[in-house]
Amino acid sequence: MNKLTLALAQLNLWVGDVEGNVGKIIAAANKARDEMQADLIACPELSLIGYPPDDLLLRSGLPKVIEDGVQRLLAEVRGITLVVGLPEYDSGRVGGALYNAAYVIRDGNVIARYRKQQLPNYGVFDECRHFTPGFTPCVFSVNGLKIGLTICEDAWFSQPAAQARDAGAELLLNINASPWNRGKRAQRQRVLDTRVAETGLPIAYVNCVGGQDEVVFDGDSQVLRADGSVAFAAPQFEEGVYAVTMRDGLFKGETAALLGDEAETYGALVAATRDYVTRNGFPGALIGLSGGIDSALVAAIAADAIGADKVWGVSMPSRYTLDMSNDDARIEAEALGIRYTTLPIEPAFKAFTTTLAESFAGKKTDITEENLQSRSRGVLLMGLSNKFGHIVLTTGNKSEMAVGYATLYGDMCGGFAPIKDVYKTLVYRLARYRNTISPVIPERVITRAPSAELRENQTDQDSLPPYEILDAILEAYVEDSRSIAEIIAAGFEEATVRRVAGLVRRSEYKRRQAPPGPKVTRCAFGRERRYPLTAQYGDV
Repeated sequence: MNKLTLALAQLNLWVGDVEGNVGKIIAAANKARDEMQADLIACPELSLIGYPPDDLLLRSGLPKVIEDGVQRLLAEVRGITLVVGLPEYDSGRVGGALYNAAYVIRDGNVIARYRKQQLPNYGVFDECRHFTPGFTPCVFSVNGLKIGLTICEDAWFSQPAAQARDAGAELLLNINASPWNRGKRAQRQRVLDTRVAETGLPIAYVNCVGGQDEVVFDGDSQVLRADGSVAFAAPQFEEGVYAVTMRDGLFKGETAALLGDEAETYGALVAATRDYVTRNGFPGALIGLSGGIDSALVAAIAADAIGADKVWGVSMPSRYTLDMSNDDARIEAEALGIRYTTLPIEPAFKAFTTTLAESFAGKKTDITEENLQSRSRGVLLMGLSNKFGHIVLTTGNKSEMAVGYATLYGDMCGGFAPIKDVYKTLVYRLARYRNTISPVIPERVITRAPSAELRENQTDQDSLPPYEILDAILEAYVEDSRSIAEIIAAGFEEATVRRVAGLVRRSEYKRRQAPPGPKVTRCAFGRERRYPLTAQYGDV
């Protein structure tokens, strides 16, 4: 064997759209064969159905749809070997054994099959709910080269790769649906380096791209040579079919530049927002544009994701809104080129307080009136959403969601929350990064003290610790699951730690009612972090 061209199909697949996904796979295979003269093309994990399919796998009609997709691939893919991921119903129906599988297809025949051995059941993964693990290796040949096939999590363990090597594999091929989070690329790289070192074999890794509800895939497809050097690296968050050649045992391809942390994170948020808004059929997006840092970042993300012509910024000033907030909201809207409307909330707020005046008689003004302002804004945004069909993008960040610094049926109103897993300190860094592309967020928005502007001279620090301290405590408590005692021992003030932990616990009911948003951290609220609403668990 002295020649092989391998194509890695880094595809953006739509969960449930088997027909559309099959069409995309066929187009990728034809491109690889005709334009790249590829011998082999590899597609991501479960590429026929998309990932994660969750309980779609239980629909009684799905096995036939999957089989129809396979038959179409068998009929239409010619002149190239195709590796494709799919759910394999062992009995041909729901109720029997179901495998996370990969088929190797060549000129109308399935020449090899593999069933995923290691089923992840943590974080965003729930594969043990549906799939049965496989236990045998799969090695097939292309142009005389023996290729060992594994699926995603298999690469994170030694046994599947060792099995393939022992069965004669000369190259490891790992197909994936590997979600992104900050730090994931380095973690993934260490895993692949370890498999190469253990087996002495090169490894080709292909991953999908795009957003799917609360997860986002970054691609990051790559090929490592047997010595651990990088032969090929695809650009992150970009769909494409990429060729890697092997001549006389040496792999060679192009290597995309690595993204920095802020660039990578911003790309993930844009990809997730684009796919959620467009695939759910919304003609545009509405954002409550306050002149603050959070809504400023969300507006930029939305404009970059779906186009400025589809984004509508709505300023909703109150009696407490400063002129500079109104000015900054307008300036950003003009810089982004988005539609901009001002709807003062004073009439709505007065109507609510007048209606409630008799019931509130004898009661002091408190957070109730603050929340009524936020809920007035929510009513206006949802009214526009209903009338024009646009989705409302909420602007709350992870720091606020963690401690409940958000109003149910107010600023939490909406259908998607682009920065719900982004800590406040990171929000500022992302705003700075976005301005390096083009200066759309006014400098004053980034430098002024953050405020909800729901009472005179209000700042966030009236109610919360400084965000640098708050975010560090939250990372330890939420992401690392450290106990209160451990966080105090790390040098944080006991009263502050206990207060923050108490706020996190008491706000679980709010987070249950929050819209979905993309995973950014190691442990995101929602699908990944599930705590009881009613519980007493002390200092654990």
